[in-house]
Amino acid sequence: MISEAFVEARSLVSRIDPRIRVAAAAGYTSVVAVCDDLTALVASLGVSALLVILARLPLLKVAGRLTVVAGFLALIWALLPLTYGGPVMGRLGPLVFHAPGVRLALQITLKSVAIVTAFIALVATMDIATLGHSLLRLGVPAKVAYLLLMTYRYIFVLEQEYQRLLRAARIRGFKPGTNLHSYRTFAYLVGMLFVRASNRAQRVHQAMKCRGFRGRFYSLARFRASAGSWLFALLMAAVCTGLIWMQTKGFSIGFSI
Repeated sequence: MISEAFVEARSLVSRIDPRIRVAAAAGYTSVVAVCDDLTALVASLGVSALLVILARLPLLKVAGRLTVVAGFLALIWALLPLTYGGPVMGRLGPLVFHAPGVRLALQITLKSVAIVTAFIALVATMDIATLGHSLLRLGVPAKVAYLLLMTYRYIFVLEQEYQRLLRAARIRGFKPGTNLHSYRTFAYLVGMLFVRASNRAQRVHQAMKCRGFRGRFYSLARFRASAGSWLFALLMAAVCTGLIWMQTKGFSIGFSI
């Protein structure tokens, strides 16, 4: 199953109403995504790091999650400074580094790390069921929230079905390779997986109707926003306002890029 390594963390962030955490994460990351001023982006990175500290998350695990975007960022740094064009910033043998490309790569890096870190601190610290019901309470269409919940539940069932089919093929002597027989076999596996998924979906639908399902999931959890939750919402709104102000004023932190 998908690892929920940060759900068990008990901290100031975990006491905040899940609806406010989801809304704060969406608003904050949207502001960070549209910023391009380096001062605002560095400030947003500091805010995201502070959220991780307040959430009391293990830094090694957070760093491990950031490795997901590390490959993408490495590709960005390998290509943009050399191919973007513009004024030359420096040379390393035959390689020519252009200042606009370096600046753009730095912007993308700061944005990516700040956004992923903020989502880890605010959203990854709640389980999927809480996230789904929070989205529903925030006005997200019910079908979208239910699709999230059902996908999380049955994606592992489909993975088990695939592993069962793959084991059956290997028991019959199948050895994957780069040949037409292997490609055809994997195509049969995928096709059979879709057939089984369709059959299981029909059985699940019938079982849910037998249990009185009327198109709505109910939650026993009651979300109540405390004074601390509203204070957090005000602080995040102030942070977003500050980032927008820094972006519009066009501050500089000493970069000559």
